[in-house]
Amino acid sequence: MSRVYDIIDADSHVLEPLSIWSEYIDPAFRDRAPKVVTEDGGRFLRVDELSFDLGSSGLGRGGAIGARDEGIEEEFTYEMGRAGGFDPHARVVDMDLDNIDASFIYPTVGLKLVSLEDAELTAALCRALNRWLAEYCSAYPDRMFGVALLPMQSVELARQELEFARNELNMRAAILRPNSAQALFHHPEWEPLWDAAEDQDIAIALHEGGARAATHQPGVERFFTSPGARHSISHTVEMMIASLSLLWHGVCDRHPKIRFGFMESGGGWIAGWLDRMDRHYGDKEMHDTGLSMPPSELFRRNCWISFEPVEQSLTPLADYLGPTKILWATDYPHSDGFFPGAPKLIQDRPLSPETKAGILAGGAMAFYGLS
Repeated sequence: MSRVYDIIDADSHVLEPLSIWSEYIDPAFRDRAPKVVTEDGGRFLRVDELSFDLGSSGLGRGGAIGARDEGIEEEFTYEMGRAGGFDPHARVVDMDLDNIDASFIYPTVGLKLVSLEDAELTAALCRALNRWLAEYCSAYPDRMFGVALLPMQSVELARQELEFARNELNMRAAILRPNSAQALFHHPEWEPLWDAAEDQDIAIALHEGGARAATHQPGVERFFTSPGARHSISHTVEMMIASLSLLWHGVCDRHPKIRFGFMESGGGWIAGWLDRMDRHYGDKEMHDTGLSMPPSELFRRNCWISFEPVEQSLTPLADYLGPTKILWATDYPHSDGFFPGAPKLIQDRPLSPETKAGILAGGAMAFYGLS
């Protein structure tokens, strides 16, 4: 590519207009597309067995950038979210405020919808979303890159959507939530998807989508009354489990060209987790894996991890992991995102210019195949 990328936001989000599923879904599923309903004094997005509050305590948080510091007004609704979440032309203005050259863009509502039980319907919703997201990004094709959402109830349907996203929509990465309701990622039934990801040269981003009982998240039920505790558990602990499955049980070993990214779970935990896996790898009593190299070496070959710009462990772990194994993100326009000012938080660190360049853009270019 001719464009120079110095600052890349590795994980931002859109706010999907709530009409896109009825407009972009295959006709056979149009009557089952998500619909906005009003009941009990509130507004909800409903599809099959799932229902999502569109107010400030639910999906309304999706576009409330800045709420980390100021909170969310009670009457704030999803449709009141940051304009750039809905409109690429408004988004590029916000990107320019932070001198962001490129953003990789993930869903908001879509991450919730993959909790559905119906595999065929979920696949149709993913296809509709991915079509719309590709169109959204086409307004600035060298600056905005959509990340395709995959259904998780069927590996075969996920494989089909991955290949459609790569070959028909020219997407460079696809999303799986870390907490599959099916088999763990190292189970043989997932192998066709990993084969396809290698063959298609498409990165796999693991990205959580909030705490819901149906997604089998460890610990959530023990802290159900504490949103902060649930968020901490559902994002970080789920990534620890997913990374254990992919590293310890050989997915990365069997697929040397596959690329996995662990997104929006913080990054500081990865050092101790890799050290712990390596210790068990070197322990004769605990070494129950046939890996060809220690898990930390597999991570450095196959994996990337996203740090929040405020994490204090970012500086030492840039040395531990290597700066081009680190991603950073604004999480724009979500309520807990970092906008404006995220790149400056990294630029102000006491790091060498080479290390800063690796963190700000080099890691994302390697993970997403942007060169």
